[in-house]
Parts: sequence; C-alpha cells; structure tokens
Amino acid sequence: MGLSWSLRKRKQGFFSNFLYQLNQYLWIEHAQVLDQFLPLWSLMASHSDTLVVFFGATAGANGGKLGSDEREIILLVWQIVDLHEKKVGKLQRRLVKPDSLELTDQSKEETGLSVEELYKAEPLDKVLQQFQQSVSAELKALGRSSYTLCVDGPLIIRQALHPEASKKNLVLPECFYSFVDVRKEFHKCCPNAGQVQDLTLHSMLEYVCIPELPLSEQVMGLKEVRCMVQLSLHILAEPYNHKFSCFEAVKYKLESGACSKTEPVDSETVIRARGLPWQSSDQDISRFFKGLNIAKGGVALCLNAQGRRNGEALVRFINQEHRDLALERHKHHMGSRYIEVYKATGEEFLKIAGGTSNEVAQFLSKENQVIIRMRGLPFTASPQDVLTFLGADSPVTDASDGLLFVKYPDGRPTGDAFVLFSCEEYALNALKKHKQILGKRYIELFRSTAAEVQQVLNRYMSTPLISTLPSSSMVPMPVLATPPYLATGSTRDCVRLRGLPYTAAIEDILEFMGEHTIDIKPHGVHMVLNQQGRPSGDAFIQMRSADRAFMVAQKCHKKMMKDRYVEVFQCSTEEMSFVLMGGTLNRSGLSPPPCKLPCLAPPAYAAFPSPAMLSEAALYQPPLLATPRTPQPPHSPHPTPTLAYYPPQHHPAQLYMNMNMNYTAYYPSPPVSPSTMSYFASPPGSVALAAQQPHAQGHVASPMMPQHGALVRMQGLPYNAGVKDILSFFQGYQLQPDAVLLLYNFSGQRSGEALVTFPSEESARRAVAERANHPLSGLPVRLLVCCD
Repeated sequence: MGLSWSLRKRKQGFFSNFLYQLNQYLWIEHAQVLDQFLPLWSLMASHSDTLVVFFGATAGANGGKLGSDEREIILLVWQIVDLHEKKVGKLQRRLVKPDSLELTDQSKEETGLSVEELYKAEPLDKVLQQFQQSVSAELKALGRSSYTLCVDGPLIIRQALHPEASKKNLVLPECFYSFVDVRKEFHKCCPNAGQVQDLTLHSMLEYVCIPELPLSEQVMGLKEVRCMVQLSLHILAEPYNHKFSCFEAVKYKLESGACSKTEPVDSETVIRARGLPWQSSDQDISRFFKGLNIAKGGVALCLNAQGRRNGEALVRFINQEHRDLALERHKHHMGSRYIEVYKATGEEFLKIAGGTSNEVAQFLSKENQVIIRMRGLPFTASPQDVLTFLGADSPVTDASDGLLFVKYPDGRPTGDAFVLFSCEEYALNALKKHKQILGKRYIELFRSTAAEVQQVLNRYMSTPLISTLPSSSMVPMPVLATPPYLATGSTRDCVRLRGLPYTAAIEDILEFMGEHTIDIKPHGVHMVLNQQGRPSGDAFIQMRSADRAFMVAQKCHKKMMKDRYVEVFQCSTEEMSFVLMGGTLNRSGLSPPPCKLPCLAPPAYAAFPSPAMLSEAALYQPPLLATPRTPQPPHSPHPTPTLAYYPPQHHPAQLYMNMNMNYTAYYPSPPVSPSTMSYFASPPGSVALAAQQPHAQGHVASPMMPQHGALVRMQGLPYNAGVKDILSFFQGYQLQPDAVLLLYNFSGQRSGEALVTFPSEESARRAVAERANHPLSGLPVRLLVCCD
C-alpha cells in the first residue's frame, strides 16, 4: 500500500510539473508572437477611428475593488462609438460562465444575476470570441478598420481580465493590450472636475450637466456603458473637440536589463512579494502581476545567506499607479500558495538588484535575452567546454561573449556561470541538460534574472578571504567553552529531527511539533547546516524535561512534513552540542568536530572580522558565523575549545564565532528561531558575561569535547569519490558509513579529502601501513593518522 501510494504521488508530481512547464512554454511562446504584432497594433490604435466602450463585472467585489479578491468575470458589456460620424452601434451584453459557480451576496445584489443564469452561459474564451466577431462585423458595416477599448478606470483590463486569462492560459486578442481611460480623457477636458482617482461616472455626468438614466434602465453593465458613451460623445463635440490619442499599454512580456547602484529608484514604485515557491522564476512573478507594467529589469529575486532563493522578491513597477494596483493583489495565489505583497523602498531594490561591475553591465546590455544559471562547473571548465556541453540545439548568444563566469576577488572560479540565450526555445533545450555530466561533475541549470546576476556577483566579490585577514600580532581574544545558550548535560531532554525537507523553516518545525510546541524551551530550536552552509535536513529541539522529549519522540516519529517522513529521536544536550559544533552522531557514539584535530587546523593566526564581514553579518539574522580558528598554544595541558568571542566594545556587530568548518569563510551555523516565534537567542550582553565569569570565579572552562578517536585523513581522492568508494577502499576493516566524513573547500565543492574514523589507533595505523598510496579510481591516495 505504501509503495503504491508513493508511486502515485511521484506520477502526480511529474504530471503536475509537466503541465506547469507546458503552460510556461505556451505562455512565453504567445508573448513572442505578440512581440511581432503589438507595435503594429499600437500604431493602429494611435490612429483609431472607433471606440469600443467596454465594461465587466466579477462574481465578487466590483467598483473600486474589482479584481482584488481574484473572483472570475461573469459579465461583459460593450458598444461601438464611431469617432468621425459620432454614431453608436448596438449595445451588446454577454454573461460569462465562471469555473466556480459561486456568487457573493454583494455581486448578486449589484448584478442581479443568479447561479442558474450563469450555468447556461458560455465560458470566458467563447465570450471573447463572440466579442471579436461582433466588433469585426460592426466595423465592417461602418466601413471602419481599427478600434480602441474605452473603459471606466483600468481595473477591468489590468486587475480582472489579464490576470484571469493568464491563470487560464487564454490568448487575449491584441486589442486588450491597449485602451483609453474615460476618466483621464475627461480630466484633460475638464481639469477642474477633480482628481482623476476621485472621478466617478456620476460625478462626471453631473459636472457637464448630463442627466442620469431613468431607474428602469439602470441595469448593471448597460447603465455604465451608456454613461461612458454619453461622456465620450460630449467631449468629442464643441467646445472640447477632444481627440482620443493617449493610449495606455499593457506589457505582455517582462523585459530584462541591468540596474546600476547609482540609478534613482522611486520608493513609490517598489513592492516586496513574500511566500513565493522556491522554484519560481522572474517569469512566474511577471505572470502573477500580469496586467501591470513592471519596469525593465524590475524583478529581483532575493537570495539567502547560502546564495539560494528565499521565497521573496522585490518588484519595481513603471509608476505609483501600477504599484498601488499590485498591492491590491496581496494574498492572491500563485498555484496553490498565496503571495503576500507589501510596500518596499528603492534602497531595498538597489541593494538587491543594483551593481557596479562594468563586466556585468556589458553582459546584461543585450536586450530580450533569456538568462540561465549554471552551478557546479569544474573549476577548470573553459568557455568552449560550456558551449560544447550545451550543444548545437541551444546556441549561446554571441558564443563565448554570452557566458559570464563568476569568480572570487582573487580570480578563482566559483563553479557558477550565467548564460544568455536569444529565445525561449534555446533556453528550454539548455534546461533539459539539468544534472548532466561535464567532466566528472553533474551540472545544475535553472532560470535566472538580471538582478540575480548582480546579487551573485556582489556576494562573491564582497566575500572576505582568509588571506586578507589581519596577522597574528593582534591582541588575543577571550574564549568561551560552549555557546552561551547551550548548557551541556547527559539528561535526555532534547529531540533530534532527521530527514527534514531542505526547504523546511522554523515555522514548519513548530507546525510539525503541534501541541508539543508549548514544551519547547526559549531559544530552543536549532537548525543544523552542512559544510556548504546549506540545510542538512537535521534539527535539534530542547524540551522542558526528559519526559516531554520522550513524548515528542513517541508521537512525532515518522510523521509527514511536506511529503517526507521525519524521524524523531530523544537525545541529550551534550549530544546536541557536539553536532552543533561540527561533530557527528554515529551509531557507535560521538565523533568530535574536525576542528579538534591538530592536523586539520588552518595556519595559526588571530583574526578579527573585517568591515566587509561585519556589513554582511548585519544582513543575516543568525548570530553564528563560521570563521578561521584561533591560535592554540602548543602542548597546552588543557586544550581550549575552538570557539572565539569578539568583545562588543571593539565591533558594532555582536558576533559569536563557531569554529566547526575549516574550509569556509562565513556561514550561519546554526540559525536560531525568528523573533516572531518567541524563541530568542541569548542577548549579546550575556555572551560577554559568560566570557568573563569563568575567569572571575577562578574556574577553568573544561573542554566539552570528548577525546577524539583514531582518525585517518585521506588526501588525493577523486572529486567524484563517495562514501561507498571509501568503504570499498578500506574493505575488511569493519567500517560503518557514518565513519566517513567527506571534506569540502571554500566554495562548497569536494576538496579531494576525507576523514575516516577507525575503532582503535592500532587499526588506523595498520590501515595506513597497508593501504597508503593504493589507487582509488586510478589515483594514488595518501593516508595520514590524525592523533595527539
């Protein structure tokens, strides 16, 4: 039963993903077709000799809130006005059958429609076809060739019709990408009538002394269209002689482009979208705001401290009117998720999307390009290697000039690159190569944006390098024996969660815990990151008692979280502390953090955070940052745990340094609960107090690590060597998979080294004597015993 359910879920997931990709492709293909015809249509619209007065209503809110509740269109009304002969055509009214046959009480009262009437109506796509046929026939009868829509405010076009058509993957006629707003046209003729946003059909008719329709004719839709027709004819006549020549356009395609940090960005044009699916692209965001005009290069996907998208984006619109309409889409849906929309500032947008690099500006100067990000490239990969990998079916724009390799400030490659493609077809062909092999490494490919290019380049170029840190002549720093909020002990009052989804956040864990959340200690939720600074799938939670921890382990073990079952084990604070400081929890016991091994220590020096690091630290909520370890006195009788504390009087940012990663610059490890969940990290002052108390009381801080076991360090491993390969290499030594720890370099790639835990020092030395310089995948492997 379980296997059958799992297979069904996988098939459903595959099918859903296939439909999503197909919809994306069809939508973008439609946009490319419109790209050819819209300039022609705009030219025709600017010389239109006919207006089509247009009105619509939805199954929910109407009037000034039209489209704010995502309800579907249920009514369309239109009438033609001949601008030369000042004649009007036949008044047309059509009911529209929505997918969901539910009407709000307000809609029933305003429209006078019932569910029974709508059930007999045609769906939106059929009604739009009828609209085109009707208008074309009347134009032909009048001897006219072109027309422009005329509406009472932009809501029916921008907030109702375009969003609904986008969700239903309908191809809207070109006429719906250009329109005139009768309120703005009236305001040009009668500027003293009031502000545009304050005008209504009633106030405009009253201003020019046109009597309202009798009550018998005030049917919703018919009334509004007749009023707009009267106003249009009135301003066409003397003394106004108005010409309808100012047309509003709806962008159908997101324009990519670079943004300079010196470019002025109006804060009244920027919003922050929150709650986006992690795999969403700039095109998805553009579709979410379909009908509103996003500025060129105006979508900036936000990245987290690990360089991955965090579910937020900053979006810049062409003006405040479009920004205000975007705010009305707060809690609208993208797929099954609702998206929160808030105001943001121009400064926030520039912080994410702005750049200063001439190389990036030149790379992004090519317009209407699709950007793909490649990750995991071999460090030796050349432009020709990448072009060959992508193949002839996905040609890169301008060949090697369409590639941008991301590098560290000293010129070392990071394994990331951005690629430009001239059309969607080429980009989709490239995406098919996701997780294919280049050299000996599999490559990740996914859509990207101009803003993400800037973010990634800014992040890597500002990364502090070990070689730039101050020398060891600086004043030594006080040392803490353990993080200030972790008290070691053997009481099993903690639980370990294993197998969490990598996208799981603190909120997901608290929801998973359910009623047991009230038994969590303050600041007692700890996420565990791996050596690349990414979520490891593990978390530790401190409970108020061992009994509570036991209950959680019993009731939550193998519960589901986001389609994955999570294992829950009871453990002690001591065991938790080991893992949070870089150790591993094996079946046979505890393995100490790698930084406890003298042979793994980087060059001895004392270092304070550079200004660049402090500015980065201010961006991240987690207070724990990995940094180079502090110098240790040789032959110290009481070795000090490698956790360094930087006093607040020397630095504006409170930093608590975790020394569990020898090959990283700085990563949050581990993050703490967000402040909104009422689980706080210890206040900064308590860190300084903890640093001073052991010395003030005459106590020596005892190391919290156990004596490390017999470890062997392997050097010269093939970069694609895994745990199974290493276990095969040491076949006959009764090693468990947990005994192998692969090491990673600065950029999160495998370094070609590993640590292997042996049961005893004797077996470790025997393994080194017997297996040193033996080949693994054709490469000789060097072995070193790591012991005091």
